[in-house]
Amino acid sequence: MAERKAKIQVDNLTKMFGDLLVLKDLTFDIYDGEFLCVVGPTGCGKTTFCNVVSRLLPSTKGSITMDGEEINPSRHNVSFVFQEPSCIPWRTVWQDIGIGLEIKKVNPLEIQKRLKDIIHLVGLRGFEAFYPHQISAGMKQRVAIARAFVTEPDLLLMDEPFGQLDTNTRFQIETRLIEVWEKTKRTVIFVTHNLEEAVYLAERILVLTNKPTTIKEVVKVDLPRPRNFADPKFVSIRRRVTDLVKWW
Repeated sequence: MAERKAKIQVDNLTKMFGDLLVLKDLTFDIYDGEFLCVVGPTGCGKTTFCNVVSRLLPSTKGSITMDGEEINPSRHNVSFVFQEPSCIPWRTVWQDIGIGLEIKKVNPLEIQKRLKDIIHLVGLRGFEAFYPHQISAGMKQRVAIARAFVTEPDLLLMDEPFGQLDTNTRFQIETRLIEVWEKTKRTVIFVTHNLEEAVYLAERILVLTNKPTTIKEVVKVDLPRPRNFADPKFVSIRRRVTDLVKWW
């Protein structure tokens, strides 16, 4: 098997807010097309990590490169999915998912094709003409996922997007998310406090420490898909990640 190419390279990443050291000398690679989950103790700086990697926040020290160039939002296509669904009240599901393509002035025929494909993948067929107030929280997150993927981002950052959903809805959307990712092979960084979710989704799990946040370990999740929560190997990896987070 050919060695995977690094898409994102993070070198000695450090972030301070005044005198408070939040992120300390983080160094790691993210592979092209990888699904990487980030976990750590509550309040360790996972959201700050996400914001600095995306360049929403400047770093204090260190570099973050994509394909050998410093990440620049004006040059690289970076998409986000946050915990709170961010649907636009006056736009239908179809219009909301397509807004990024409109802004980029993609050809209308190409927009139609992409929207049909992604709406099918996330399971929203039949809801294209619905407005946000007419759909559930789970469906709103499907809209957010579709809107993020449809622009074919270089990097997709997801910051605890399913944290407020009930268990059944979360599992359904996680499964849809993996189907979309396997189809598109976008590079994804997924921040979560749910360790079972991390093992279910990730190819690798980046385990962070308490502040000042460093990388404790990178855990490889070498399991076939679809994954089975009762699989002894799944349980073993979940316990390993739990111990890493619990004892730091």
